[in-house]
Amino acid sequence: MGLPIDVWLNGSALEASTRAAQLRALGVDGVFTFEGPNDVFFPLVAASRVPELSLMTNVAMAFPRSPVHLAHAAYDLHLLSDGRFRLGLGSQIRTHIEKRYGSTWSRPVERMRDTVLAVKAILRSWQTGERLDHRGPFWRHTLMPPQFSPGPNPCGVPPVLVGALGPRMTEMAAQVADGLLVMPFNSARHYRERTLPAVAAGLDGSERPFEIIAEAIVAMGTTDAEIEVARRAVRNLLAFYGSTPAYRPVLAVEGRAGLQPELNALSKQGRWPEMAARIDDDLVDAIAVSGTPAACAATIRERFGDTISRVCCYFPGYPVTDAAIAELAAALRGGAVSRS
Repeated sequence: MGLPIDVWLNGSALEASTRAAQLRALGVDGVFTFEGPNDVFFPLVAASRVPELSLMTNVAMAFPRSPVHLAHAAYDLHLLSDGRFRLGLGSQIRTHIEKRYGSTWSRPVERMRDTVLAVKAILRSWQTGERLDHRGPFWRHTLMPPQFSPGPNPCGVPPVLVGALGPRMTEMAAQVADGLLVMPFNSARHYRERTLPAVAAGLDGSERPFEIIAEAIVAMGTTDAEIEVARRAVRNLLAFYGSTPAYRPVLAVEGRAGLQPELNALSKQGRWPEMAARIDDDLVDAIAVSGTPAACAATIRERFGDTISRVCCYFPGYPVTDAAIAELAAALRGGAVSRS
């Protein structure tokens, strides 16, 4: 059975429509955005009219935004795309929430739970006409006059997913969200030993629909030289991620817990080349996906098996050709692939 692939929609809203159409023509099933140098929602608005292309925020930062704002954005993107939008929410880390967004950070798991429940309550109120009455520890929404309700969405209610890595956030996502976005700084061992048990604990035997979407950092090329360029770029990204305390559990599972404080200390001194040099080939292979398109597809299938509904592929900081993306999409769509 084919595995749908989503690709990062990089760039501003000005290029998004053209690039989304190109990616769809390559066989890509969906596109996602994250909060980098561009807005997380507007490029998806531009891409929304590309037929049969799924759209997703992966992820929109939840804490700086009101659930009403999030619900309106999700409603409109679901409508514009004929029901092909997923709202992916994330928590970020305290430094960014407080110093970049100028917002408030505390009790992130409880805050995210309240945000998800609030967004879902607002969307449900619009869809069914029931009285809005969400009273949580962080958000209180008890007023929705008819003049401010868009009414039922003909495409249904957009799903709300949570990006998570730690067991508490992952378990909470399985309790209240519609799906989990597995953070890309991960490994096969961490996914099997930490992520899946936390999902099972959150679902607690429930058979309600819940999807798991994997994210993969991909170092891909069609020649040895291209693959080596991609691996160098991925080393830089892994060093950046690895310097963050939130990602230490993944390194710990791989027997490399001591690397995180080393990378963190180097980052504070701006010694970025030395950080990348600390990421050896074994660690690249444990966390990222590397090789030809066929080899990358095989690794993705081996790592996640039949536990995921789709995979988001991220090609960070290196040139990847459209031909390679098309080959990766075809390999994932075609089921079993050979390592070539």
